[in-house]
Amino acid sequence: MSAADPGPSVYVGADTRAGARDPDGDVLWDITFPRLVARQAQAFPSRELVVDGERRLSYADFEAQMTRVAKAAMALGVEPGDRVAVWAPNSAEWVVAALGASAAGAAILPMNSRFKGVEAVEVIERARPRLLFTTRRFLATDYPAMLRAATTRELAVRIVILDSTGEDGDLGFEEFLDVGNDVPVDEALERRDAIPSGAVSDIILTSGTTGSPKGVMTTHGQNVLAWLRYINHLGLRSGERINVTLPFFHNFGLKAGFLNAVLLGGACVCDATFDPARLARLVETERISFLPGTPTLFAGLLASPARHEADLSSLRNCLVAGSMIPVELVAQMQAELCEQVITGYGLSELAAAISLTPRGAPAHRVAEWSGRVVEGVEVRVVGDDGVDVPRGQPGEILARSDCVMVGYMDNAAATAEAIDADGWLHTGDIGILDDEDYIRITDRKKDMFIVGGFNAFPAEIERLLLRHPAIAQVAVLGMPDERLGEVGAAFVVAEPGVAADAAEIIEWSRQNMSNFKVPRRVVVLDELPMNASMKVIKSELRSRLGSAPVETPRT
Repeated sequence: MSAADPGPSVYVGADTRAGARDPDGDVLWDITFPRLVARQAQAFPSRELVVDGERRLSYADFEAQMTRVAKAAMALGVEPGDRVAVWAPNSAEWVVAALGASAAGAAILPMNSRFKGVEAVEVIERARPRLLFTTRRFLATDYPAMLRAATTRELAVRIVILDSTGEDGDLGFEEFLDVGNDVPVDEALERRDAIPSGAVSDIILTSGTTGSPKGVMTTHGQNVLAWLRYINHLGLRSGERINVTLPFFHNFGLKAGFLNAVLLGGACVCDATFDPARLARLVETERISFLPGTPTLFAGLLASPARHEADLSSLRNCLVAGSMIPVELVAQMQAELCEQVITGYGLSELAAAISLTPRGAPAHRVAEWSGRVVEGVEVRVVGDDGVDVPRGQPGEILARSDCVMVGYMDNAAATAEAIDADGWLHTGDIGILDDEDYIRITDRKKDMFIVGGFNAFPAEIERLLLRHPAIAQVAVLGMPDERLGEVGAAFVVAEPGVAADAAEIIEWSRQNMSNFKVPRRVVVLDELPMNASMKVIKSELRSRLGSAPVETPRT
């Protein structure tokens, strides 16, 4: 495929059956993220790949910068199999740094941009990344300062500042790039092209009932295959222009957004924060054709007067996921926003989706179901005894695929608990499977709740709250919220002789944990209700929420 006559992206409409090959004879998913970028740069050198405000990077520009990052990373000792973390909001530099580190052979470790210092230190000490790309200028937050203030220990990681000059021994981004000037380009390209598609591409942080973040490891090839299937299921086209307000630290932003753009020979239009008026203008000026987002995002966009002033006719597909979706929202989106509204169900542990809405599905199927099982994924629904339940009956959802994660980072025990000997991933979600292979999620075996699209885990929030000097015991659960879908409520028991104040605990939480984890209600009790096994009876706590005082943290 020549640059003069590129034709459609070689990845659009690919047959993803086992052994399928492209016109050059290569297995379609036997490729890494950086080699995929390089290949698309040969086909579409002048097409835009990343748009970030006034900054625009073509495929050729992006590949050149990716190679400069790889050279600098190699000069600083990054070896294949190392980890490189990115702790920053969405930007062109975010994906350039991440893909450059990937081209040097590292696994990308995206960190939640809402993390506070304590949370970030915990991840860095466990994952031991060789480099950390971060920022000093996002919403007046100095991430390196916050990191260092959270620990007295020396962190064995070299820090690179993406958007300013270096201080305190850290490297500014341009200084970092200059470090690699003596590394020959051929050496960097040789390193890039030697990385196997079976190498770990990224480690997406999630959480579980243990309360400690886990890192989901998937490979380059698994992600390319999973997202090719996703593209084919949705009927996405070559050259799609995708808005990515969803954060890159999440599977949804990094892969439904950036990776899909690369696979499609399209553009990733980044935005670091959600503003409905700005999003409406972006859809018009950038001719956005595919918009993935949460129900909160779409409800905000539809409610904004700016959307009536903007031309949104370029929007063809809107993917809404992350929490329960009102039928009325889906119907309004179909009538007023885009040609096709899609919902889905997936986990980072399976690289992409388990189920997606088929094209042409009616509004009630979109809102009340989580799509139909996608190509390449097997699903079982089992009871507590592990035996399959009849169609239409609730049970735990199990999924099996060639795209199930290779494991949790440095946690063989948790991996063995999640994936059984026959390769079935135990999702922990309760749902039903109907006769047409549609899935509906009815409950959560785990206690997770979803705050405006962010997964919140009670055990993790409880662990953080127990750092508060006045709290002896705590139990957290999710409760309904009109705007965010669900928010957290915390029931606390004070240390003996100490007075616990609900408002002060919420203010402390704002300073020490990500906003989506901050409890919206705090109830101080003399004791937590326990059963005979000394487990907290959360159903009893839930019944007390009606009379609990409400404190609403800033977002």
